[in-house]
Amino acid sequence: MSKPKTPRQLSETEAKAEARNLRVSPQKLNLVAQLIRGKKVATALADLEFSRKRIAKDVKKCLESAIANAENNHELDVDDLVVKEAHVGKSIVMKRFHARARGRAGRIAKFFSNITIVVREVEEEKAKKAA
Repeated sequence: MSKPKTPRQLSETEAKAEARNLRVSPQKLNLVAQLIRGKKVATALADLEFSRKRIAKDVKKCLESAIANAENNHELDVDDLVVKEAHVGKSIVMKRFHARARGRAGRIAKFFSNITIVVREVEEEKAKKAA
């Protein structure tokens, strides 16, 4: 006898992917996440491809993973996918110090963050109205 299976958190037309412990502050990662929220996945991938932010490459990788999850695990149509959510969370903070004058120390915080991307399949008629 085992415990019952946990029900699926997302609806049947959604898929998600997470990237954990990215070496960037949550504030900077959120700027990149704002670029793709609510956009069709083809547009979001193009925006991330040509973004000048260093972390955009990792966000693109996470988005591609969410698209692959939608296609392979949930049989969703890739052409109708839209980025429903892209939310950022804090992870660990490494604390370091920098030697300063007169024997003092300056504190340095090296932030890590997580990103979760949820894609949703939207019918073509609704997608045209949203665009």
